[in-house]
Amino acid sequence: MSRISATLDRLHQQHKKALIPFITAGDPEPAIMVSLMHGLVEAGADIIELGVPFSDPMADGPAIQRSSERALKRHVSLKDVLAMAREFRERDDSTPVVLMGYANPIEAMGHEIFAQRAKACGIDGVLTVDYPPEESQEWVAILERWQIDPIFLVSPTTPQTRIEQVAKMAKGYVYYVSLRGVTGAPTLDLDEVASRLGQLRASISIPIGVGFGIRDNATARAIAGIADAVVVGSRLVEEIERSPHDQILTNVARVVAGLRGAMDEASQAIAGR
Repeated sequence: MSRISATLDRLHQQHKKALIPFITAGDPEPAIMVSLMHGLVEAGADIIELGVPFSDPMADGPAIQRSSERALKRHVSLKDVLAMAREFRERDDSTPVVLMGYANPIEAMGHEIFAQRAKACGIDGVLTVDYPPEESQEWVAILERWQIDPIFLVSPTTPQTRIEQVAKMAKGYVYYVSLRGVTGAPTLDLDEVASRLGQLRASISIPIGVGFGIRDNATARAIAGIADAVVVGSRLVEEIERSPHDQILTNVARVVAGLRGAMDEASQAIAGR
């Protein structure tokens, strides 16, 4: 069982939901990234999604686009991101780390070389936004050969045929994009999300995490009541962006702790039913 599956299984047995924060590797600067990752865990994160900076993102909103730009200005590459994960593993051998990004940096390194290096650095899952499941059989086989979970996105407009393909190929969890738009969008229809999750669970047997549009404790609490995991990205990236340098770790930890507390309230309410 992978670290991701083991973590989600443990949380399920505890009647808790996973908190999955997203941060962009190298933002605001490479020197504090590992400390920031450890801070996320200490504040209540269960899995970390580490964004690989990319110059031409298709799904990221303005905040995450700016974070990639800041990291790229500091010349942060995929090789550097893997080095950050390796350093994180020197102190933390239990928290799953998922790389989230785009195909170009992986293809530049080479699929097999990337998977081998990612495994050596302690990466547990990879979500590549622009690898559709219809064209990912070989890619998934390579990841599975190196015991790395292939994670896929589904959205409100994903057709049933693709959902069935994702159900066969994905491991760890499936990431449900709750909005018809990019990251950081402000509106979220909770009733629609709940309805869609019910439909997805008819085909998908592994846990489903929900991301996009989760910007406060109340929304995290609501999503924790219906999903297996809550993914928060733009809210944390914005906190990094606007915090004074010497307050970044404290401010991000405060936000994550608030989300954790709100989600645990939802879990307690469900367990008490």
